[in-house]
Amino acid sequence: MRRIVQTLSLKPAMIRLVTFALLATCCTSTPASDRRSKPSATVAPTDWSVAVTESTIKRYPTAESLKGWGYAKSLYLYGVYLVYLRTRDPRYLDYIKSWIDLHIDDKGAINRPINALDYMLPGNLLLILYKETRQEKYKLAADNIRKVFNTYPRTKDGGFWHADTPSRQWQLWADGVFMSLPFLARYGEMFGDSAYANDEVTRQLLIYYKHLNDPATGLLWHAYDESGAQPWANPVTHQSGFHWCRAIGWYGMTLIQILDILPKNHPQRKALIEIVKQLAKAYAKYQDPKAGLWYQVVDKGGVDGNWLETSSSSMYSYMIWMGVKRGYLSKHYLDVAMKGHRGVLTKLSIGADGLTNLVDICEGTNVSDLAYYLARKRNVNDFHGLGAFLIMNEDLGAASVGYQPKPLSWKVN
Repeated sequence: MRRIVQTLSLKPAMIRLVTFALLATCCTSTPASDRRSKPSATVAPTDWSVAVTESTIKRYPTAESLKGWGYAKSLYLYGVYLVYLRTRDPRYLDYIKSWIDLHIDDKGAINRPINALDYMLPGNLLLILYKETRQEKYKLAADNIRKVFNTYPRTKDGGFWHADTPSRQWQLWADGVFMSLPFLARYGEMFGDSAYANDEVTRQLLIYYKHLNDPATGLLWHAYDESGAQPWANPVTHQSGFHWCRAIGWYGMTLIQILDILPKNHPQRKALIEIVKQLAKAYAKYQDPKAGLWYQVVDKGGVDGNWLETSSSSMYSYMIWMGVKRGYLSKHYLDVAMKGHRGVLTKLSIGADGLTNLVDICEGTNVSDLAYYLARKRNVNDFHGLGAFLIMNEDLGAASVGYQPKPLSWKVN
């Protein structure tokens, strides 16, 4: 069995985590009188991105333990790459490489069909590895995903179906834009295909917006079925009936990542920025004022059984923070993003084993009714949440570790 850097030594990182946990315990158990009589020690802030990455590598030390080609673990591994860019720890890049190498051969053939948008998201890791290693197999595998777009099924107005399967035909899910469009735009920048890629990604975002936008709340519906055949589809609008948190988060993160690539003079750039503004206003409106987090069904915080969800809260905080940082949003939104970041950190802790635990992450979710959304499992250390956290924290938590992240370049040179 191929191991991810068999000589990995996680002991120093684990020692740091356990030390932090012990320090925290000691501090909380010291009597107030003793604390007043002794000078207080300054404890360095925890590097939560490294802590989460090290803990997850400890839990999943091999490519085989991460298992199949999938979008959620790819989201997590993309987050690991962001941590690599800051720390330059070669183990992190090796970790990503070993998982990708499990699924492609030397000619770039991928060991599963790319018949759904979900299966395109790992393509971002192919681009990363080609940029970092220049190994041709990664470009060839990325080429194979890029070719799928040429014949991929669409709605009558050109929107990519969520999947090329009978149960997903004619459907647009807000999730799908993140699965496919950042890869396409990055591929375009890396391999001289931007003329097509930039027009296609903006077209898709606007088609999805047209069908999923809810002017009454400023949020997006989870999905749209052009055929109207799905039981969840409104008989008139063909939209689904609820504002599921992570679907809207996927869309918001996509806007930020596409705008980082899109030329300043692209004719649709302004339209995308307007959607960022709309979503930021809605995010701020529905943020829980006490917790700083967002609900599983975003606009129904008062409904019994609704709960504050971690992955979407990371995504919303990221979109708002980056929107301010890039100049799309006014600075008063910083408070919303920072409050969201602090809220997510309340969902993160270190266990007795010295490993981090991130809680209240919604499991993978289809389109359905209110009872279905509210009853979704609240997972611990789910890759959806780990990846979203790392993406958020590498920007919002960067200042606490003295780091200033730069926009990623997807040019090979």
